[in-house]
Amino acid sequence: QVQVVESGGGFAQSGGSLRLSCEASGSIWRFKDMTWYRQVAGKERELVATVDGGGKANYTDSVKGRFTISRDDGKNTAYLQMNNLKPDDTAVYYCAAQVVLRYSALTVLEWGQGTQVTVSS
Repeated sequence: QVQVVESGGGFAQSGGSLRLSCEASGSIWRFKDMTWYRQVAGKERELVATVDGGGKANYTDSVKGRFTISRDDGKNTAYLQMNNLKPDDTAVYYCAAQVVLRYSALTVLEWGQGTQVTVSS
């Protein structure tokens, strides 16, 4: 019923920037929290940033001051602007959207397939 697709990953040099997008489509009434996670092979998935329906954002300490999460509900899209990237930011980044479904008003958590971010030193 709902699909979530991330885009914008790729390669960057240390100190560079990338902007990730997370677009949802389908039977969507509205969104609650939208969250970015990242995962390095062999490690647990880590919450990077989340933004609630009122626009309040929270970040993990390691990205504070460098990353900015935002959302455009009119476009069913969330963004993660990543500045001053570091090699430790290298990971697969996943978007998770809390979606309130049209017609049923049920809330579901939908994940994207992930997008690779690689930062070279």
